[in-house]
Amino acid sequence: MLWNNRAEEAQQALDELFWNEQIGLYDIEIPCPDGACNTIFHYWWMAHAVDVLVDGLTRTGDAKYAARLAALYDGLLERNGGVWPNELYDDMEWMALAWLRAYGATGETKYKEAADILWTDIQTGWNDHMGGGIAWQKSQLDYKNTPANAPAVILAARLYKAFGRPEDLAWAVKIYEWQKAHLINPETGFAWDGMNRTGDGSIDKEWKFTYCQGVVIGAGVELFRVTGERGYLDDAIRTYHAAVAELVHPETGLLPDEEDGDGGLFKGVLVRYVAELAHEEPSLAEAAVLLGHNADALWSRGRCERRGVFSTSWDAQPVERVTLSTQLSGVKLLERAAELEKRGQLAAAETV
Repeated sequence: MLWNNRAEEAQQALDELFWNEQIGLYDIEIPCPDGACNTIFHYWWMAHAVDVLVDGLTRTGDAKYAARLAALYDGLLERNGGVWPNELYDDMEWMALAWLRAYGATGETKYKEAADILWTDIQTGWNDHMGGGIAWQKSQLDYKNTPANAPAVILAARLYKAFGRPEDLAWAVKIYEWQKAHLINPETGFAWDGMNRTGDGSIDKEWKFTYCQGVVIGAGVELFRVTGERGYLDDAIRTYHAAVAELVHPETGLLPDEEDGDGGLFKGVLVRYVAELAHEEPSLAEAAVLLGHNADALWSRGRCERRGVFSTSWDAQPVERVTLSTQLSGVKLLERAAELEKRGQLAAAETV
């Protein structure tokens, strides 16, 4: 199938261009002669690399993805000093989500153990500053944001679904209720980024990122899946519409260029959870249309055919330097297109 083949081609380019066998990690950008670029350990980028490998494994069943997951597990653990937790709660949530998915795809117990270790540490981020919520980082416990809370809802709900622990569901609901009360625009459903970053209690309403909308959509979808309560799914749909209104270009229909660095990953987060929403609510055909349209643009205009790399803009050719974050978002989009294609949703979207 078309998008399956394109996703596989993108995965191959990621592996050939970015994987660094010497360190058991991906190079953080290319070109990167002799690994010289790897002056920073981008823990959360590597978590999304785990997620992308799980995408490939789930789609194909090919043992090469399982082998690369095992190698990346070892490389990450060594680079992080032999432990999984780190300073940033949102980073740990991404790592836990990724290894939980890897466990589901492989049955490898060590992946479950990694997710559990991280989840135990993540729970220490909840405190009474700003009425609750999980802090962004351990050195700034009074700063609460969407990136540290909505992914925690997804994680807790998935842990409950996988292992049936009631306390995980209780955490998911508690965090979700705080997020909705404090960092969701009650008029539109748009997710605000954070509050009290500067110590004055103010909310960063002007920071409008695809990332935040994606994780809030994902939180609503996952809670709907484990509770059956329609209100959670309705919340996710509302945030989806708000995200489209605020962030999708009205003429091109494309998601914004959020540059490279961490911003290179933001669209990838949104498309993953929009695809989950499309799966849970097939009648929301426009979600599949949005993803298919952006995938078409990325493949035809935002991809360098010679190198197989992607641009931060899905409507323009990439420059020479391409960050891992940007490449991962491109792979995520193509994997979502392949997923929609397999379910028949992409073909249906084309007729809408």
